[in-house]
Amino acid sequence: MTCKAEGVAAAVRAAAAVIAEHRAELVDLDRAIGDGDHGENMNRGFTAVVAALDSAVPDTPGGVLKLVATTLISKVGGAAGPLYGTAFLRASAKLGAASDLDVPALLEALRAALEGVQARGKAVGGDATMVDALIPAVSAAEKAAGDGGDIAAVLTAAADAADRGAESTVDLVPRKGRASYLGERAVGHLDPGARSSALLLRAFAEAAR
Repeated sequence: MTCKAEGVAAAVRAAAAVIAEHRAELVDLDRAIGDGDHGENMNRGFTAVVAALDSAVPDTPGGVLKLVATTLISKVGGAAGPLYGTAFLRASAKLGAASDLDVPALLEALRAALEGVQARGKAVGGDATMVDALIPAVSAAEKAAGDGGDIAAVLTAAADAADRGAESTVDLVPRKGRASYLGERAVGHLDPGARSSALLLRAFAEAAR
């Protein structure tokens, strides 16, 4: 099972719909420990991504991800734009000009996305950030691939692990971003970036099915 540019674009559209559906939830999560703009910023960014795809779908999976990256970087404020933009940009670079996305390429793209986020945000596991969703997601994806899983199975495993990773941020003291200013007072709150990361992976997994 492989995926062409049209399939990747369809997954991105599905992700945009999920972000729109959860916009208010992400706003509320961010309002509790940040400046409350994560949901609006993400929704604005992915709405712009869909508009760009409506104009023209790039010819390759990597091209689609590069379009997502450049659009998010230009349209999304706060920390989310640079972080997600870097994630998609690193993933697109790893895919290169290949016309098909297969499981090994997907794993490389996921790893590159995580490395991009960590390079940009300087966060590690346990800092109560989106990295706490992405690290277990990549590990679970690699295990699922090793067990012979196809793209849908690999993404589903990643999404399941990202959900658990995001939930783990509730019990952590944030060490990065605006939430870190609250220290212990932020404990008990789900990190909005971890939640949006998990939502995106779930949308990609559902689309792959």
